[in-house]
This record gives sequence, C-alpha cells and structure tokens, in this order.
Amino acid sequence: MSLPHAILTALLEKPSSGLELTRRFDRSIRYFWSATHQQIYRELRKLEESGLIHALPQAQPSRGQKREYEVLPAGREALTAWVAERQDPRAMRDPLLLRLRAAAVVGATGLTAEFRRHLALHEGQLAEYHEIEARDFPPEKTAEADRLQHLVLRAGIAQESFWVQWLTESLTELEALESRPETPDQS
Repeated sequence: MSLPHAILTALLEKPSSGLELTRRFDRSIRYFWSATHQQIYRELRKLEESGLIHALPQAQPSRGQKREYEVLPAGREALTAWVAERQDPRAMRDPLLLRLRAAAVVGATGLTAEFRRHLALHEGQLAEYHEIEARDFPPEKTAEADRLQHLVLRAGIAQESFWVQWLTESLTELEALESRPETPDQS
C-alpha cells in the first residue's frame, strides 16, 4: 500500500482538508497505514499536480484558509486500477523477532520484561479493536462498504490475537529458560 492510495481512499470517502485527513488517519487509517502531517500535505501537493485530486473552490479566498480536496475521475480510475493490481505479500520485518534471534547468540537477559511490555501493548490494541467492532459494526450493518471496512478491522483483530497468543507462549518459554540453572554448552 502507498500513501497516495490511502489518501485517495480517504478523500473518496469524504472530501477533506489536509488537517481533516491527518485527524482521520489518526482515528482509523493509522491502524494499518501511518503518515505524518507533513507526509500527507506533501502527498496532497503531488496528487494535485498529477491531476488526481483538486482543491474545492472556496467561497472567499483568503490566506491561511483550509483547502478542501476531492478526487477527480482520474484519481478514482488510478485507485480502481491499484485495487485490482497483483501484489505479493510483504516480508515481515519486526525488531522484536530479530532481538529474539540475537538473544539465541548473546543471551536473553532483559528480554522477558520487553516481551511482557509488548504483550500488554498488544492486549491493549486488541481490546481497542474489539471496542471499535462493537461500536461501529453491529450485525445490522450489511452495506458493502461496511462489510469491507469490517474485514480490515477483523484483520487487525486476528493479527493482535496472534501476537497475544504468541507472546504469551513465548513468555512461558522465556520464563522456563530463566528458571533453569545454567549449564555449559555441550557443543
């Protein structure tokens, strides 16, 4: 996924200013694609220059007034083409997994505390996702857009559930290793 496609998606959902987009990213899109305020404004300029979006006319032009953007037909076509594109899954890059691999070489001192911290973070995120699901996706919401957005949320729930389960199991293993008396390596 790329930031231009995330912005086109958000603008098709609702024409917005850069500030409104930043707030919407912070409330929802950030769960699966993050962007800073500066990145969003830089991308808005590029999208406008490439003819995919344009600023809506303002009633009274004045300096410092918010510019609200909407997607042009070319932007919708570009997003539609991107949705249908073939794209391979990305390889996972997670520093915690790399640190676990490094611990196999240098020892796991301090790793248990970090795993507990990560577990608490993932449990918190999972609880937040469940709250969003209960609030925003009642069974009677059956429109296509609602169902597709719910699939995105369910992916987040599945991912956080995986991390909670894996971290819990890993903590059990790490704690068992910590409680074992040190034995010389037999290799």
